[in-house]
Amino acid sequence: MAGNAGASPASTSGVPQTRGGLGRIVLASLIGTTIEFYDFYIYGTAAALVIGKTFFPASDPGVQTLNAFLTFGIAFIARPIGSILFGHFGDRIGRKSTLVASMLVMGLSTTLIGALPTYEAAGVLAPILLCLLRFGQGIGLGGEWGGAALLATENAPKGKRSWFGMFPQLGPPIGFFLANGLFLLLLLSLSEDAFKAWGWRIPFLLSAVLVAIGLYLRISISETPEFKAAMARNERVEVPLLEVLREHWLPLIQGSFSIVVCYALFYISTVFALGYGVATLHIPSTDFLGLLCIAVVFMAIATPISAFLSDRFGARPVLLVASALAALSGFALPVLLGSGSIFDTLVYLSVSLGLMGFTFAPLGALLPALFPTRVRYTGASSAYNLGGILGASLAPYLAKRLQDFGGLSYVGYYITAAAVLSFLAVLSMRRTDGV
Repeated sequence: MAGNAGASPASTSGVPQTRGGLGRIVLASLIGTTIEFYDFYIYGTAAALVIGKTFFPASDPGVQTLNAFLTFGIAFIARPIGSILFGHFGDRIGRKSTLVASMLVMGLSTTLIGALPTYEAAGVLAPILLCLLRFGQGIGLGGEWGGAALLATENAPKGKRSWFGMFPQLGPPIGFFLANGLFLLLLLSLSEDAFKAWGWRIPFLLSAVLVAIGLYLRISISETPEFKAAMARNERVEVPLLEVLREHWLPLIQGSFSIVVCYALFYISTVFALGYGVATLHIPSTDFLGLLCIAVVFMAIATPISAFLSDRFGARPVLLVASALAALSGFALPVLLGSGSIFDTLVYLSVSLGLMGFTFAPLGALLPALFPTRVRYTGASSAYNLGGILGASLAPYLAKRLQDFGGLSYVGYYITAAAVLSFLAVLSMRRTDGV
């Protein structure tokens, strides 16, 4: 089970890569997760600012916000389906062609959200179409991360798996910065009415440009040497999901729980915090987006540091320390975010996103290392996306409900509980020698 992590996938292929080839592979793995978080965060930002008012009938503003956050969670429900679908073909046909297909589905769904009619124009059809496209977005994204992680780690030189697995993990801060920066620019340059009427659509439509760049990079790369070697040994599995569920169910559970804290940190400190900061603390949305643009730098800095430490000391101890610190950060949330101070809010956002970088970076190598090559795409993708359901799908919604029920302290307890769950999952992994 978890012992499958003992092999070092990237180092067993014996196929050297040229410096130029590795550079293209790194870019191809990085661009996908950049688009993933760009797409997800432009939706999260729009959900906090305009989705409720645009696609749902006029009612209590709090109900509109909750409805918007529920649509946010739909894509996370769809992601495990996408991981099964694309994981199946990724393990049977290859990483490259599957990554191209997942990006096409993801990009088309995101771009079309920017062209949807409003509730005022189309009635109940508007939220239905929004939910369908959000579901399609999740399907495409379900196959994205796992393939990108395998593309990087299965081409990595010996002893550099965490470092190469870190490049897909750099996508979140880059995508986050692009999304935040674009929304900030639009809010500063457009009137409030213009932004609500059409300005919010621009980030969705521009996703098509990023997808075109990603497709160009991915079409030009070759299949990973380790997948080629597995196919040469005739290791193709008829139904990869069945083997994962039958023989590797424990690593699947462990992997799913190990990533919960990453999602909880990210989406509570961004989507929920943005809504809370604007609606409750009355911080202007432009100011709060500016704070997030500063805070995400700490995530970008923490990611390579964490990857370096993981190659040096192992992913397991790095993740255990990071999860323990994340658990403590939950107690700081009500103190810092609840103070109403701009400086305290920035400190909380910076600490939270920095911890997200520390917990997220090693997982690019850890999750694939839990599964053998023949079912690695399915196993790693499924673990990653099941963790998304637990840690992210309802995180903004539950955080809002917890805030309404018991205040910000209960939101902090949510983060602490997620961190403890991830800590125990990583602690229970008997072998992660491959990392």
